[in-house]
Amino acid sequence: MKFAEHLAAHITPEWRKQYIQYEEMKAMLYSGVERAPSPEAVEQSDIARYFANFDEDFFHHCEKELRKINTFFSEKIAEATRKSGNLKSELHNAIQSAGRDRAGSGKRFAVKKALNRQVKRNVQYRKIHELRLAFSEFYLSLILLQNYQNLNFTGFRKILKKHDKLLGTDAGAKWRQQWVDVAPFYVNKDIDKLIHDTENMVTRNLEGGDRQKAMKRLRVPPLNDQQSPWVTFKVGLFSGAFAVLVCAVIISAIFTNAPDNWRIAVRLYRGSLLIILFLFLIGINVYGWRTSGVNHVLIFELDPRNHLSEQHLMEIAAITSVMWSLSVLAFLYSDALSIPAYANPLMLVVLLLAFLFNPTRTLRHHARFWLLRVLGRIIAAPFFHVGFADFWLADQLNSLVPVLVDFQYFVCFYVTSVNWEVNTGRITSH
Repeated sequence: MKFAEHLAAHITPEWRKQYIQYEEMKAMLYSGVERAPSPEAVEQSDIARYFANFDEDFFHHCEKELRKINTFFSEKIAEATRKSGNLKSELHNAIQSAGRDRAGSGKRFAVKKALNRQVKRNVQYRKIHELRLAFSEFYLSLILLQNYQNLNFTGFRKILKKHDKLLGTDAGAKWRQQWVDVAPFYVNKDIDKLIHDTENMVTRNLEGGDRQKAMKRLRVPPLNDQQSPWVTFKVGLFSGAFAVLVCAVIISAIFTNAPDNWRIAVRLYRGSLLIILFLFLIGINVYGWRTSGVNHVLIFELDPRNHLSEQHLMEIAAITSVMWSLSVLAFLYSDALSIPAYANPLMLVVLLLAFLFNPTRTLRHHARFWLLRVLGRIIAAPFFHVGFADFWLADQLNSLVPVLVDFQYFVCFYVTSVNWEVNTGRITSH
């Protein structure tokens, strides 16, 4: 992978303008070489003067970039140092508070202050949980800053090496040794010390000395998440299966005698299909955000260590679309299968709801319950604080009014309009 692509893939999106402008500097080099006067047209001294002026402009640009990076890094490292001090203070206070609570747990306090101790323990538990989250996010910010440090140094090294190669000089290497190798953003090792101290504090004070558990909590996802080949395979497999099944549904609808009223069937199946299509389009949106440098994880306040990628969203959409197609085919061939026709859309919705409300920590539990929490805040919006994600999803629901109307019809149909005829194995609508 070329460095320009590597840089674009690994930058922190909200810091985009603070990185070395590698592509701009590379274009400057190529443009300067292309505009150089031809040896056949001018004297050698004129060519030397041209490149001397070009070097002056180029290295002036390098100095400007270096100042920008040094300033930004200094601000961020100072901010990180202050945050580290605050977290240490909060952790120290929490530990002292827990120690006082244990010290005061003798017999003379056993009855009189039992309730107070229980309340204190609950508060302390919440405080420790909040500290774990705070240290986890702080550690992530340190890794991003360390990555910023390494990427910018590599960018200067690469662009100055390219300068020397194109112009046939060693001025770039000398400039790097004189300025970049001693730049504050590169020689400052406070970031490494902060990372080491954070790991030790979490291990010793929050995870009982279990370093493996601490590092699992602090684990930072790859800055350029590689998509799983297995997920890619499943997206392709189920998307292809859906395409085939849709063709089968169309052919079957034309050449078979479908049971009962088509308008009823369309309304029963349309809502779930639109939800599946919406999920697939959200996957495309996430892909667009990621490739355009929009940090949707930060904007939607998602867990950077555990969230769905665009491929995961498309995988869920592809699998549920296959379920939808099979349900429609079962509806069309209900007589041959001896299954009540209108039992099929009901079973489909029951399966989808079972997936959504599944309480076990399987099948994307974290993402499903994030969605349920957002939906809960939307429903109870007058009574709870709402954030950007809640507003965004509520706005999407405005566009999904036909789905909400179809689900209302779905509930009314199965509650009031269906007569289950067990003997014939059919359902008739009133």
